[in-house]
Amino acid sequence: MWSSELLIIALLLTVECMEVGLNTLNKAATTRGMSNFVFIFYSNALALFFLLPSTFIYHRIKPCRKLYFSMFCRMFLLALLSCSVQILLYFGIEYSNPTLASAMTDLVPAFTFLIALIAGMEKLGLKVKSSMAKFIGTITLLIGALLMTFYRGPPIFSNKSKFSKSFHQLLITTKSNWIIGGFLLGAANFLLALLYIVQAWIINDFPEEFMVTTVTCGLVTIMSAVVGLFAERNPSSWRLKPDLELITICYAAILMVFLRSLIYVWALKKKGPVFVVMVKPLGMVAAVILGVTFLGDVLHVGNVIGGTIIAFGFYSVMWGKAKEEICVEDIGMDSGSATTTVPLLRGESDSA
Repeated sequence: MWSSELLIIALLLTVECMEVGLNTLNKAATTRGMSNFVFIFYSNALALFFLLPSTFIYHRIKPCRKLYFSMFCRMFLLALLSCSVQILLYFGIEYSNPTLASAMTDLVPAFTFLIALIAGMEKLGLKVKSSMAKFIGTITLLIGALLMTFYRGPPIFSNKSKFSKSFHQLLITTKSNWIIGGFLLGAANFLLALLYIVQAWIINDFPEEFMVTTVTCGLVTIMSAVVGLFAERNPSSWRLKPDLELITICYAAILMVFLRSLIYVWALKKKGPVFVVMVKPLGMVAAVILGVTFLGDVLHVGNVIGGTIIAFGFYSVMWGKAKEEICVEDIGMDSGSATTTVPLLRGESDSA
């Protein structure tokens, strides 16, 4: 049991580090002129090129169940959420930076809890410690995210190496609006939380890893193409060049859309959405290191304070969730012991 959990955690942590790398590459590539609409279309299309043959090979060994219209509608909803998350995320990074993007992902557990509460999947008991911990942690997460968005504070540390300066030259000409970027990233993470819940809903009724990812990726490709054709009408933007833009697209397609989708579906199937979002805050550490090292980002007081508040809120939510699981296990053990002792009591009373 522990070995499987450690494997899932290790894979999720690897995905978080890869995602930070993608955010860094995307920031540099868009600064050099790459269109986010073009990037989203090509990355999903290339990932679909790998997913399609993998799906046929996988389902030749393990036959797939029939895809009903209701299930297709759920996958369409999942693809719509995925496409929206990608557009909001990458435009949010363009207006801000990868460090803020990784910090804002800590909102996903809070949003997941709020959505589950509204949907009746979670219950809030004001007199129960676990429920109060989750509620306080949710509010703390929101406060920390707002602080990082609106307050930067004085600088603490900046990297003055030649390597970071060369990357920083790419960033000084980009659009920069911290507040707009923060709102876009916040909206992206809200939809991401909703996406995890919908994905878990699909997997519970249709636990086919490759089929879910392939259909979703195909629909995302179509949606991004339609949106991109209307939004990006410059023909030169659609011509790929063998430079940082092509590297970013290949990185996103193979390591993120393809591998990340399979890992997430597998982890959601094994442990559920709450376990998957548990490692999200750890990506912020990698984002700060990469941002300061490679992009020449300046570490501000607001980053440290807001990140600390977000981390405290996140682990408060996780502590409450862990307490609830312990209580559920104890109740299950008590009910199990009751079922074994009640027949004995009844037998004694009958014989008496």
